[in-house]
Amino acid sequence: MSTAVSSTAVRPFDMVTAAAIAITVIGWASAFPAIRAGLASFGPAELGALRFAIAALPAAIFLALTRPAFPRRGEVWRFAFGGVVFVALYTLFLNFGELTVSAGAASFIINVSPIITAALALPMLGERFPPRGWIGTFISFGGVGLIALGEGDGLTLNQGALLVFGGAVCAAFTSIVQKPLFKTHKPVTVAAWNMVIGALCLAPALPGGIAQASAAAPAALFAALYLGVVPSLISYASWAVMLSRLPAARAANFLYCVPPVATLMGFFWLGEVPGPLGIIGGVLTLGGVVMVNVKRG
Repeated sequence: MSTAVSSTAVRPFDMVTAAAIAITVIGWASAFPAIRAGLASFGPAELGALRFAIAALPAAIFLALTRPAFPRRGEVWRFAFGGVVFVALYTLFLNFGELTVSAGAASFIINVSPIITAALALPMLGERFPPRGWIGTFISFGGVGLIALGEGDGLTLNQGALLVFGGAVCAAFTSIVQKPLFKTHKPVTVAAWNMVIGALCLAPALPGGIAQASAAAPAALFAALYLGVVPSLISYASWAVMLSRLPAARAANFLYCVPPVATLMGFFWLGEVPGPLGIIGGVLTLGGVVMVNVKRG
């Protein structure tokens, strides 16, 4: 299938787009600490299987009730790619990585994804990413690095870091692969199929997850339920809306807002006060996002 589908019309920035960005950023910002909480009682694969089993049930009901058009022959692999790579592989990479990588370091590594997305968007989707966009992207990336260093755990290159980097690659390639689907399919439909296919891929670990749930701490059980509803069912859908309404590189750039928002959530929810590096990093990160997304003349 030709990648010339990049000619898809991009809708103007409006309240729907802004709401999708806010929901995605807040939901995915909360996922990092929720994963850590869940891993206290569940194995990485078992937590992922529970998370997406919870998300897949309402997604499957939605597909059964709305009965959207089935993918065309050349689109099947794009839908499958989202479920296998963006849901199953991404979840396994991130969960296993967070066993040995701090949340700050994980958020730094995972934010390589917008850089990869921007690099792929030109040759594969024909999207232009101007010099100012690249400058803003690297400012944001540097800001995320300062946030991670401000945690005090440093940035260690180990097996866990490589696994988290694998998750970043999964996210970037899925953005490129699934972008053309929004020409003929609704964003929520694409997200629902991602949930269902991803849950099926993770299903072999589900019996173990159910068994572990019987002895899990209440906080871990809540984390699994929360991961299934907010960062998965809701935020994956809002991300699909973002990707359908913005160029892939620009949509991915908004994900740099996740670490500063996670830091802010830690302050209000847990009383975690960010250090000077975290505050400077947050300002730089948001400044870079603004530089990419201010109206260009």
